[in-house]
Amino acid sequence: MRCVIAGGTGQVGRILDRALTSAGHEVTVLTRSPARDREVYWDAVTTGPWTRVLHGSDVVINLAGRSVSCRYTDTNLRAMMDSRVRSAEVIGEAVAACARPPAVWLQMSTATVYAHRYDAPHDEATGVIGGREDGVPGYWAYSVLIARNWERAQEAADTPHTRKVALRSAMVMSPDRGGVFDWLLWMARLGVGGPVAGGAQYVSWIHDRDFVRAVEFLAAREDLSGPVNLAAPEPLPQREFMRELRGAWGRRPGLPATAWMAELGAFALRTDTELLLKSRRVVPGRLREAGFDFRHPRWPQAAGDLVRRVRAARRA
Repeated sequence: MRCVIAGGTGQVGRILDRALTSAGHEVTVLTRSPARDREVYWDAVTTGPWTRVLHGSDVVINLAGRSVSCRYTDTNLRAMMDSRVRSAEVIGEAVAACARPPAVWLQMSTATVYAHRYDAPHDEATGVIGGREDGVPGYWAYSVLIARNWERAQEAADTPHTRKVALRSAMVMSPDRGGVFDWLLWMARLGVGGPVAGGAQYVSWIHDRDFVRAVEFLAAREDLSGPVNLAAPEPLPQREFMRELRGAWGRRPGLPATAWMAELGAFALRTDTELLLKSRRVVPGRLREAGFDFRHPRWPQAAGDLVRRVRAARRA
């Protein structure tokens, strides 16, 4: 395939770029800081010479958006919104203007679009979209609004010849440095990766290699469009999630933390507690119905594989 990855220099972009290139696909990356021959400058705001790379491509994958690993100040939340919505809008403008538009546009979204809940899982058909919910911080509703507007920008694009899929992705677990798994493993190794605020909140996740396979699957399946959950079929409570991760590393103890202790830790790390405290119980309804086969459906085995890869990389 001829693949274009917009915003392809972040962690998820690097995972896809590496895997798709290794599989023999031709990959072009759109980035603000091009450093390789197959990287092309764009600003994620305006159309320009970069739009030429879309002509005749098979798939465009838009991952652009300000990182969520930050303090959720008004300024940062607005930057998250603007960067996601405008990048989707400008991709839509570029695709609409193509003489030979991409066959499919895979637009990154997030499992955060669903409501904070413990009682039942969210699939695409029956899942509850979040908003202003009782018992949770009011600003969590803005995170949901970001996700909804992100998807609406893709839906509104006038691209009748390009199939559109919104990737409602859970956290992508990869051994790469600087990603969410690296951060969680660091906590587990320090012995502080115990239950947070009781640990009943669900963690939805997807193994990096299943994420790549799901992207390839969706690019090839001409019958699939609209929102698709990219999440392993067995989300689990945070206390169990971290217990299995500690076990995979070989360290069993994990100190618990209250909500206010988590807030102090998040402040020190310049991130936000929503990433720890929101219960994301998301399952891949449409992927499973379409016959997608997860290679890493359960967290204990997935965590073991990721830990082995971390250790192998360190030995190398």
